Amino acid sequence: MSELTRVQLLWLQGKIENRIRFGRTVQELRLDHYRREFSFIPGSVFAFVHWSSNDYGTVLSRIDILQAVRAGEACATVPFVDPGAAILLQAFGWPKVERVLQHIDAIEALGIDPVDVAPDHWRHVQNRLASNEPPRPYTPLRNRAWLHRRSVMP
Repeated sequence: MSELTRVQLLWLQGKIENRIRFGRTVQELRLDHYRREFSFIPGSVFAFVHWSSNDYGTVLSRIDILQAVRAGEACATVPFVDPGAAILLQAFGWPKVERVLQHIDAIEALGIDPVDVAPDHWRHVQNRLASNEPPRPYTPLRNRAWLHRRSVMP
C-alpha cells in the first residue's frame, strides 16, 4: 500500500472542488463529509481537476493528467497528490481546461477509456495547448497500436 499514489479530494460548495475526471482507483477512503482520498497503483493514468473561487469569482481552474510512479522514481509535486506523480499534461485557466475536457469527451465518444490512451498523446496535447494549436485527434487505430505495444513491452 505504500507504493500507492494518493489524491485528496475536497469539496466545499461554491468554494473548492477537487475531483477525478478519469482513472482506475484501487482504494477510496472517506475522510469526512468534505474530503475523500483516492489511491492509484504505479503506472496508472488519471485526470485530476481542481477549481476554486472566492467572493469575486473563479480564482483557479486547473486540470492535471498524471501518471502514478513507483517508489523511488522521479516525480513532480502536485497539490493534493501524495507523494507526487509524472505530469503528462497540465493546463491552467478555464479556456485551456475546457479544451482538455472537450478532448477527453471526444476520446470517450470513440468508445476509448482515457485511462488507456498513450501517455505520449497527453504530452502532445500539452504541447499543442502551449502553442495555442488544436491537438491531433486520438484514433482507435492509434489506441490499438498503443495497447499492443504496452502488452508486448513490459
